[in-house]
This record gives sequence, C-alpha cells and structure tokens, in this order.
Amino acid sequence: MQGVVLQTVNLTKKYKDFVALDNDNITIHKGDIYGLIGRNGAGKTTLMKTITTLTNKTGGTFSLFGSEEELTESKRRIGCLIESPAFFGSLTAYQNLKYYAIQKGITNDKQIDKVLKAVDLFKEKDKKFKNFSLGMKQRLGIAFAILDNPDFIILDEPINGLDPIGIKEIRDTLKRLNEEEKITILISSHILSELYLIANHFCFIDKGRIIKDLSKEELDLECSKCIVIRTKDVKKATVVLEQELKTTNYKVIDNTEIRLYDYLENTLKVNKTLLANDIDVMGIYESGISLEDYFDSLIKDGAK
Repeated sequence: MQGVVLQTVNLTKKYKDFVALDNDNITIHKGDIYGLIGRNGAGKTTLMKTITTLTNKTGGTFSLFGSEEELTESKRRIGCLIESPAFFGSLTAYQNLKYYAIQKGITNDKQIDKVLKAVDLFKEKDKKFKNFSLGMKQRLGIAFAILDNPDFIILDEPINGLDPIGIKEIRDTLKRLNEEEKITILISSHILSELYLIANHFCFIDKGRIIKDLSKEELDLECSKCIVIRTKDVKKATVVLEQELKTTNYKVIDNTEIRLYDYLENTLKVNKTLLANDIDVMGIYESGISLEDYFDSLIKDGAK
C-alpha cells in the first residue's frame, strides 16, 4: 500500500454556531495529485488552514506522514500556498526568493535556481515581480512553496483568475513537480474541468462536509455515457451480454445495476435481447453527464 501522506478522521472546525468543517475524512497517498472541489465558501481553505495549523481544529484528528503527535517535524516536509507570500514588486524573482530563503535559513543559493527552473521561471529570474503576469506570479508562489524541498505541497486555488495560457502553465508545472520531483499535491479549485486534467483523485466538499471522494477512474465511470440496465438477475444478464451481444465492455455496479458502454445508439436491441433471454428488466436507459453537471448534481443531492 502506498504511504499515507495525510489522513483526517472526523475533522471538525466550528466558529461559534457555524460549522466550517463537518466531521471530514480524507486520505491522501504518496504520489497523489488530490483535487479538492467545492464552491466558494464550501470549506476548502478552512480544511487547508486546519491541516497546516494556520487555524486550530475544533474536533477530530489528522496525521501527516503517519504522525499525529509530532506535527512540528512533519510540517517541515510541507510547502503551502494558501495565503500568497508578500513578494516585493521592485525586486526580481531571484531577489524575492533570496529574501525568503534567508528567512527559512536556506544558505545554498543553488536551491533558488533549482526551484526557479522547476516552475519554468529561471529565464525570468532577473525580471522584477511587478512586471510579471498573473500566471508568472502564481508560479513564483509555487517556487516559494517548494523552496524547502517539501514532499507534500498544498495549493489553494492557484488557477483562480488565470487566462487559459496561465492555467496551462500552472498545470504543466504541477505535473512536472509530481512526476519529476515526486511531490504529492493537494490542490483546491471550484473548476472541476481544469482539475480533471491534472488530478488523479477528487474530493467534493460543500458546506464544510465531504460529499464524495473518488479516484479519476471512478469519476470517469460516473460521468461516462452508457446504458444503465436495472435487473434482479445481474449474473444471468452479463452472460447474455457476452454470449448474445458479444461484448465485455460493461461494469457491474451492484446486485441490481449494470452499465454497458457498447450499443449506445441501440438501446432497443439490448432490451429486446435481454427480454428474449428471460431477463426481467426493471429499467434500461442511457446515462452520462458532463463534469460540470456531475458537480452540480452532487451539490443538489448533498443539500437534500
């Protein structure tokens, strides 16, 4: 089993009568790019601030790298960009990072060059911060977050407000950090379609409560266009699919549901074949939604 980087158990945060985090349980494994999805005010930032101890939890527990008690040591392995660092407009990218390197006790200047290369800003190292685009400023913030060579970085809405080019630059940067530097990443956004392009795991949060936690493969299954077959005889139905319709492109969801990914334009043939083989079909219909519609449906279901 992959090592667990972060685990929360019934994590709760209250502000008087307002519940900002509601008994939340998440597990992030080494190597994950873990996407935290929620509307503005859903609890994403509160969760991040709580696990970085920028704010105190009200209840529950959390552990970093398997340690719950010695968080001071574990926190040294974390970089975060929750509240943007105060970069100085009149200083260059290199000078800004040099300032923070001194603050952090980093004496090897090669480390500054290393992180600038990692976020593809090395060629802009002598450019003043005030002349940076928003996307470049965000990448410099990520450079700040990895200045200590962390194993795990936490990024709160790093693509917020960026144009498509800036978003792609951040996306490429995070993929590179994950694949080449082996950094585990927790990243939040309210834009599922953008996180889908980089994350391998997704956690949906609304009103402080985790409403869905699933892998990219599971998300694909949830959203993929398919024919949903409802029957009390799933085992026999799968035999008919394989022998009569010559397909194994299906998935058994539970003891009453099959999702078929073939014959999408011929539901009638599937239904006739099942009925001809004495399968009691309780329901058969096409399904499949966009990422945005899936997000909306989760929010609506969670509100019930």
